[in-house]
Amino acid sequence: MMNAFDLYPSHPCAANACASPRSQPRLSRRSWLFSHALCLGSAALRALWAQEQQRQASPLAPRPPHHPPRARACISLFMEGGPSHIDTFDPKPKLAELHMQEFVRQDRLASQMASGNRYYIQSPFRFRQVGQAGLWMCDRFTHLPQVADELCVYHGLQVDSVDHPTACYQMNTGNRLGGDPAVGAWVTYGLGTENQNLPCFVVLPEGAYPQGGAANWSSGFLPAHFQGTPLRASGSPILDLVPAFGRSPAIQRASLDLLTELNQADAARHPHDDELLARLASYELAFRMQSEVPKVLDLTNETQATLDRYGIGQPGTDSFGRRCLLARKLVEAGVRFVQIFEGGWDSHDYLERAHTQRIRTVDQPIAALISDLKERGLLDSTLVVWGGEFGRSPDNGVRGGGQVVGRDHNARGMCVWLAGGGVKAGCRIGATDELGGEAVECVHHVRDFHVTLLHLLGLDDNRLTFFHEGRYKQLSQTGGQVIRELLA
Repeated sequence: MMNAFDLYPSHPCAANACASPRSQPRLSRRSWLFSHALCLGSAALRALWAQEQQRQASPLAPRPPHHPPRARACISLFMEGGPSHIDTFDPKPKLAELHMQEFVRQDRLASQMASGNRYYIQSPFRFRQVGQAGLWMCDRFTHLPQVADELCVYHGLQVDSVDHPTACYQMNTGNRLGGDPAVGAWVTYGLGTENQNLPCFVVLPEGAYPQGGAANWSSGFLPAHFQGTPLRASGSPILDLVPAFGRSPAIQRASLDLLTELNQADAARHPHDDELLARLASYELAFRMQSEVPKVLDLTNETQATLDRYGIGQPGTDSFGRRCLLARKLVEAGVRFVQIFEGGWDSHDYLERAHTQRIRTVDQPIAALISDLKERGLLDSTLVVWGGEFGRSPDNGVRGGGQVVGRDHNARGMCVWLAGGGVKAGCRIGATDELGGEAVECVHHVRDFHVTLLHLLGLDDNRLTFFHEGRYKQLSQTGGQVIRELLA
């Protein structure tokens, strides 16, 4: 067995290492401590070297970006259902003049809309300019104005679908048909993760999954290691996180070693079965998570002031507030991509009531998340993205004597905003027409938006590819361009 003298043959005690005890000179206290320190140091060095080799062998090991990144992590706040840009951040005074006047669509989307008479609908909300930048927000936002100067509100985005599942797939994976890797999967495929004891891509859904289900955070054709890991909305976020009674870490470690030995033999016979390799990696990750995850997910170590700030403990904001605070803690712990889903934005009817409730749910927690990240010095390195799968139309059908109004789906005009992570702060970029029906300034397809998100994280969409079905595939499908107007 190699000892310290094998590594350091010039050590003064090395020459006498094999001599008889009688012939060895008495060691001074200083020499004795030095020689033992070398033994302990070499053991520690070997352990660290083995750990580093194991980390580098992991598919989730950190990898260098393609160019200097603006952000190292991303938090996506996905408002499933399609929030109305006309009733949140994009006021349209012209609609007040046309309110309840009949309107007939003549465009390509007409066949996809409901039949019957249609009417222009004004916003039920009032708007005001907030922050030093004077960004427009509806009056239902009472907390978000406090961080308005951190936001970059983009009004030029367009998508292809007005159907919820396919639109969700396109916003989250770039492909309307589903089955492709999610944005979070591409990011972690390109960059790996900074914490090997936590999932690289974490999803925080509400009670029900969004339309389209888990395919919104799938790894698609990428190796299964990169798929999103959803945490449960209530109860234990991860089932069976605590070992069974009487099952010590040593017993678990021995069981995993045996399972790994057996499965590696099978993996050698089937080298292209990445699902088996991912399962092995997930077992190892689950073992490591038992020590790391409870600390990250435990909110009892947060101050009461922090909990109050996020609205935790309050009926309307508790669920979303908890998930926003968890997102901050996960990013702080080294998770690369965190996505929060919040539904209920599909307001065909009762727009005022529905959007008021949704805004009250997310307003305080989002403002707390942004300010908390900034105070901790994390906002500059964390990209926060807010938006849904499409926007809403300036018109809708009216029933019940004009009392029940809402808006239909709109793929040609929508609003998203970004904060931190290298984007312009306190800016309004792009515009929709005077009715909010279509983007008319700084217009870009969602593929360009995805390319921009990758760029901010240090990745080049044209270089971030994976060979599948005979060709190299990428997030943008066919390539795209960075939306330079969004960059600081």
